[in-house]
Amino acid sequence: MTRESSASPLIYGGGAQSPRAALPVLPPLALYIHIPWCVRKCPYCDFNSHTASPMLPEEEYVDALLADLDQDLHAVYGRKLSSIFFGGGTPSLFSAEALGRLLKGVEQRIPFASDIEITLEANPGTFEQEKFVAYRALGINRLSIGIQSFQEEKLKALGRIHNGDEAVRAAGMARQAGFDNFNLDLMHGLPDQSLDDALSDLRQAIALKPTHLSWYQLTLEPNTVFWNQPPVLPEDDTLWDIQEAGQALLAEHGYAQYEVSAYAQPGRPARHNLNYWSFGDFIGIGAGAHGKLSHPDGRIVRTWKTRLPKDYLNPAKSFKAGEKALTNDELPFDFLMNALRLTDGVESRLYPERTGLSLESLAEGRREAEQSGLLQVEPSRLAATERGQLFLNDLLQTFLS
Repeated sequence: MTRESSASPLIYGGGAQSPRAALPVLPPLALYIHIPWCVRKCPYCDFNSHTASPMLPEEEYVDALLADLDQDLHAVYGRKLSSIFFGGGTPSLFSAEALGRLLKGVEQRIPFASDIEITLEANPGTFEQEKFVAYRALGINRLSIGIQSFQEEKLKALGRIHNGDEAVRAAGMARQAGFDNFNLDLMHGLPDQSLDDALSDLRQAIALKPTHLSWYQLTLEPNTVFWNQPPVLPEDDTLWDIQEAGQALLAEHGYAQYEVSAYAQPGRPARHNLNYWSFGDFIGIGAGAHGKLSHPDGRIVRTWKTRLPKDYLNPAKSFKAGEKALTNDELPFDFLMNALRLTDGVESRLYPERTGLSLESLAEGRREAEQSGLLQVEPSRLAATERGQLFLNDLLQTFLS
């Protein structure tokens, strides 16, 4: 049944808008869990992370996470969890006991799919072999390790607490702990980085044989130390050379690019992130966590939670900081902002299925984007051209009302 079927009740978001069909079939459901503490805040980081005290409030925070989840259970609608992602901060600062109690509490509330993907972010400086064996025993089956670089001077410039040798050992320890599926996070375009420097880092990462690589350019974000005290970054020509040579190197070693900065071995893309980019649903719990939830009546709501850990842990304050129901005018941009990051885009049918809007509502922007050479002329898919990937902001502008 298509979402624009006349048999479906129609939703109006206010104002002069096209009717939107209700959603008789809801998207897959995932869970994002934010653990906001780090050993030290990195100067480039604009995530909601906070320097950890010597004693983390693990027990109190797990209690809060489960109470937070309880308030979102109304939006589950009988679905199972397809994936869980522990993000941060540095989730690997938490003990296996705390994460075990949390996972048990989550599963008591929402059933897990039989093939659920459960990812934990970790930094090399927090790797302990015994701890990671215990994580694997809990059912956590994927790691995402924040390497960023293997070179001492680059790590120092980035404010990282690990060194290159620890980064190399972390990958080996992950495999020894039973993780046959893990990602390495690697940056390029670092302060004073040359093409040779960048490719050296990438070759070292490939040699460790991760199943997935997140390889992305350092950007200077507001409200960071680097924003206020900018380092000297490579020239644009060098950045372009790094991008081209790096992508060729990754392809040569069997890492297919499936998203702007994501590369995976066959069959190993990050399922949790694919759910984001294909406009699936996700509950977000934890300090500052965001969520996106669809309802059978057609409402699609983005939520965000109280940002500061001390406020999140304060019983007198609400977990939820705010929520917004997406209007018909906002949905095209919101959907495409995610879907067009994927190198192959998404099947066109996903647009009406996950927004309740007809494909015809995209027709004008689609024609303009195709004529500009930014969108592939492919009726069955919504996918950017190579040029569109390079100028994604320009492509998205064509779909703004």
